[in-house]
Amino acid sequence: MMHLLSLVVSSFLVGQAHAHTFIWGVFVNGVDQGLNRGIRTPAYNGAPGQGGYNNSPVKNLTSIDMRCNVLGDTPNPYTIKVAPGDNLTFDWHHDKRDPLDDVIANSHHGPALVYISPDPPTENSFVKLWHKGLYVEGLPAGKWATTSDIAKNGGHMNVRIPAGLKAGHYLIRAEMIGLHEGEVSYEENPARGAQFYPDCVQIEVTGDGIVELPEGVSFPGGYDYDTPGVVYDVYCSTETTRTTACTTTYPIPGPTVWSGAWADTTSVPLNSVTGITTATAWSTWIKNSVVTSATFTDKKSLTVMGTSTYHASWSSTYQTPAPGTKRW
Repeated sequence: MMHLLSLVVSSFLVGQAHAHTFIWGVFVNGVDQGLNRGIRTPAYNGAPGQGGYNNSPVKNLTSIDMRCNVLGDTPNPYTIKVAPGDNLTFDWHHDKRDPLDDVIANSHHGPALVYISPDPPTENSFVKLWHKGLYVEGLPAGKWATTSDIAKNGGHMNVRIPAGLKAGHYLIRAEMIGLHEGEVSYEENPARGAQFYPDCVQIEVTGDGIVELPEGVSFPGGYDYDTPGVVYDVYCSTETTRTTACTTTYPIPGPTVWSGAWADTTSVPLNSVTGITTATAWSTWIKNSVVTSATFTDKKSLTVMGTSTYHASWSSTYQTPAPGTKRW
């Protein structure tokens, strides 16, 4: 099992052909840190050429995958150093790290949110730094953070490191939520339900700040199926003809934004993306907690080398990333 899991770590982040949205890169004050650096990128869910892709949505609100997605417990070998006040721009994409990429399907309307937690997380350690939901109401042109803001702005999501934040290791939990099947809960109908796309970034805050994070929420646990905004008919804001009465206002899930977060999180000019932007084919994936490793003669012919069972195993103490184990 350990051998297979090492293959998972070494081979995941060099390819995606059919992907849901996730973070491909991080800019710090406009400077790109490189493809997948510091990002705990979600696992592939199947073989290349056979419908596999990164980042299947998480719909089960009780799953540990709600924390940082599948493989969220596995440290990336690189941690991004930042200082209080620094601006982080998360570069979300769908198929490739390119301004012309569609970022997220145009039907996946919903909110975007950013949390921060000490690394490793503890109970109630995730504190909300930013969120945006339905920011222009009206029919048929309601505007949502995922599709009308982030997707229309090259996949860029911005947040600032809180002023005076105490030095140490943290996880940024950035999230997009697709509400296109969210008119019922996953608990009621597992074929539908809101789709959550969490992704975590490892940072090390430097300096001599003394501000500590307040109590936040846990993941899983930050949302439940009764949380306002989790079950929601998104088409109330995008269609003019309705057969049932519904509302065009939207309550963003989760806690309020922490008072210690920056009130104004604006975009900054970005330098060019550094390094490669398109990944090669992968050979290891996780589906229904089964790890499969394979070799390919072409995209449709594969030989399975072995399987094992993946169980997320979050440490209670900080785990220094292994620099020799690359995920890109």
